[in-house]
Amino acid sequence: AMSARLVGYSSSEEDEEDSGARGGGAQGPPGASAARPRLPVPAGLPGDPDPEEAPSDDSARHGGRVRSFPHERGNWATHVYLPYLAQEEFLELLELLVARARTFVPAVAAMEEFHLSLSQCVVLRYHWIDPFVRSLRQRLAAFHRFFCVADQVKVYTNQNKTRTFIGLEVSAGHFQLLELVSEVDRVLEEFDLPTFYKNPSFHISLAWCVGDLSSKLEGQCLRELQDIVDEFEDSALLLRIQWEQIRCKSGNKYFSFPLR
Repeated sequence: AMSARLVGYSSSEEDEEDSGARGGGAQGPPGASAARPRLPVPAGLPGDPDPEEAPSDDSARHGGRVRSFPHERGNWATHVYLPYLAQEEFLELLELLVARARTFVPAVAAMEEFHLSLSQCVVLRYHWIDPFVRSLRQRLAAFHRFFCVADQVKVYTNQNKTRTFIGLEVSAGHFQLLELVSEVDRVLEEFDLPTFYKNPSFHISLAWCVGDLSSKLEGQCLRELQDIVDEFEDSALLLRIQWEQIRCKSGNKYFSFPLR
């Protein structure tokens, strides 16, 4: 049941592995006929890895994570999200949660940056990035800042069950998040890319581990983690988050869309 309510997930270093990319959308411009020959992609585009840094599929080099689509020159892993800047108290809470989770699954590691996803990780061709970002900017321009409350501990796995996450699920602010996603989805559709999950469980991931360890983290562990959150000093205030901007990361480029 869990995987049905999954949210597209990406890590800070390498976002490419968890996209549910559809083969068709990433090949040529939207609506391009299959018969049309593909133009060669110019080598050495800005942001392309140098040959010696070119990503390899040696999963040991990225924490056991496995790509679900091949890395190809000129394909840029792209993700739209709300960035969350963790304050000191949040990091204290995180430390308590990770320490407790490790008593159940020793391999749990804290995330190094925090965000709430508004899209899956999708693949954009290099020459689509600017029009994609322009289209996003246009659609998101009218949105105001808003609050949401993220205070429900929940366990997630990525689509191909290669990683497990502990996250804080949103209990208030869901409606505004759905409104944002519907605009982002319309941009993704313009570019023939996969839209977000239906009935998403919006959350901020806190910690992760390799493999599907959800059965060990759910139940008793989850209850103890929720107690830690509920009893944390000022947790109600701490976990009421005001979102001020939306961000899009494409390859190594970041684009920011301030909320009004």
